[in-house]
Amino acid sequence: MSALILALIAGAVVGLTLGALGGGGSVLAVPALIYLLGFTPAAATTGGLVIVTATSLTALYAHARTGNVRWRAGALFAAAGLLPAAAAGAAASRLPQPVLTAAFAAVAALAAIRMLRPGHAVTGSTVGGAGPVKAAGAGAGLGALTGLLGVGGGFLAVPALVTVLAFEMRAAVGTSLLVISANSLASLTTRGGATGSIDWAVIGPFTGAAILGAWDGKRLAHAVTGTLLRRAFAVVLLAVAAFMLIDALT
Repeated sequence: MSALILALIAGAVVGLTLGALGGGGSVLAVPALIYLLGFTPAAATTGGLVIVTATSLTALYAHARTGNVRWRAGALFAAAGLLPAAAAGAAASRLPQPVLTAAFAAVAALAAIRMLRPGHAVTGSTVGGAGPVKAAGAGAGLGALTGLLGVGGGFLAVPALVTVLAFEMRAAVGTSLLVISANSLASLTTRGGATGSIDWAVIGPFTGAAILGAWDGKRLAHAVTGTLLRRAFAVVLLAVAAFMLIDALT
């Protein structure tokens, strides 16, 4: 099967997952680039950032039109992650490939576990005086994760916005896209040389298919229960994480 066909199929799966679950799909992008399309881990994380940036900006536009983005709070949350995202992006190319693979496997496993055991939203009354400090810490951690591994981190951003800033779910999902877009762009700026060597003949179709697949994913979410979708995706993600960890250790 040609690289173009594989890129289109993988992009569609990533987009479907993003559209159906509101996050998590980008965690599949990097393994697909490595094991299906032959990218090195470093090149895959850079390519993943391109895919995450494009799909997040597209989804952000859609959520902004429906009023689900809290721009001021999102900008402050994102600001805490810009420097960590840029620093981690610069450091990623210097790390050994097995280390990057193992780190990504750990993040994928964490995402799967969170989907199998979804957290509960809290009310605004639970957010005390430490809220801004916790928000800054969460924003910085998310930025570092995005820069280092090329994942959007929506599976971490949404719970953080709900529990720390007491956002209701729709606003958390919409605002997380602003945070993810900003972090991804910050990380890409430190990878200028790396983006020049990307195989755009693969990344372009992959990204386009992901954007289109996200719209179909929204329709899929209405046809299948969210719990079933999350559990099925979590099982696949755990398998991917286990495979990547074994690959990193052998």
